[in-house]
Amino acid sequence: MHEPHPFRSVRPDGRSGGSGRPNPPSRRSLLRSAAAGGLAAAGIVTGAPGAAATSRVTGSKVRDLSGPALTGRFAAPWTDLGIPARCPDGSMLFVCGDTFDGDGVGGPDWRSPVGLRSSNAAPGSLVVDGAVGGSRAVGLVPEGHTGGTTAIPSDVFTVGPTMYMHLMRGVIYETHHTDFWRSDDNGETWQYLCQWPGGLHGGQFQQKTYAVADDGYLYVLSTAFDRDVTSGLLLHRVRQDAPGDPAAYEPWGYAGGAWAWGNPPTTVTSPRRRGEICFRAMGGGYALTWLNMSPLDIRAQIFATPTSNLFTTAEQTMIVPTVPGRETGNAVASPYGGFIIPGSGVDDLHIVVSQWYDPQNYRVMQYRVNGLDGPAH
Repeated sequence: MHEPHPFRSVRPDGRSGGSGRPNPPSRRSLLRSAAAGGLAAAGIVTGAPGAAATSRVTGSKVRDLSGPALTGRFAAPWTDLGIPARCPDGSMLFVCGDTFDGDGVGGPDWRSPVGLRSSNAAPGSLVVDGAVGGSRAVGLVPEGHTGGTTAIPSDVFTVGPTMYMHLMRGVIYETHHTDFWRSDDNGETWQYLCQWPGGLHGGQFQQKTYAVADDGYLYVLSTAFDRDVTSGLLLHRVRQDAPGDPAAYEPWGYAGGAWAWGNPPTTVTSPRRRGEICFRAMGGGYALTWLNMSPLDIRAQIFATPTSNLFTTAEQTMIVPTVPGRETGNAVASPYGGFIIPGSGVDDLHIVVSQWYDPQNYRVMQYRVNGLDGPAH
């Protein structure tokens, strides 16, 4: 790992700005400040859903997927993200971020990413009963955390017999580069494919998520990986046989009065502060979910095609913020993530939600969401 360069900020017009912040705050302080800002913006003081919630959308917690009693036996009692991907062998792999053993976040044996597995991949029957590495969940790729660097997964997905994983590398929120890996053995071992510089497209190609379409393409949405930065959302496509070739990624953009493939990439929706993003082909259409930073909630857009107009597509709030001890329904304290679980659908959507508000409340959870509107055709 090279020493990370200063993060370049992104202006609302998509161009890069000046150098970033020295000595960035810790990940924990960022999450806490985001939670406080989100609660204030939503006017939440008692745990009631904020005004941004979509009234007909309901949600409920299905289960915790990680924690000392659940994943401690794999030396992974404290972990987050848990991006779910159905493996070629039919199991479900949850690729997690910063993972610790011991008494809480920051404990010994820091690894990222790690892979936890449910042998049953049905959304209603997910239980972590295995880990890549056996009794100790191992780091999936080399990452020594020298100088505080880490490897944060932004997406994991499967095409035929092959799984792919995209990672953001560097000090948290100061992405030096991103890299791309493949596995041909259900996520047990990973081979390096390629990388992209962190400043590409003004930093808006750092956090990537891939929708596997039925037309032979992967459609890729991307944004900056920094919750304090206002970033556009870019769209590319790449053939399903060439995701490891950076030159094969074709941008979607607006130029000469029209949107077209091959134009320089243009944000496909209003720039904003986003956390995690997840893009999936689902039920004959497409779904985008993301952590929305103001207020701190998790939203979805459901649309017909990869190039649908996201400026006008309804944003439907799935998870709303609350405070610890007042969680009920779809109200979650310090939520993030929101990754779609394969096998679920618009009418019965299951998502993976992370939580972190103190060293012992750092976990991966499963939520079920009902009442989402389908795509407009």
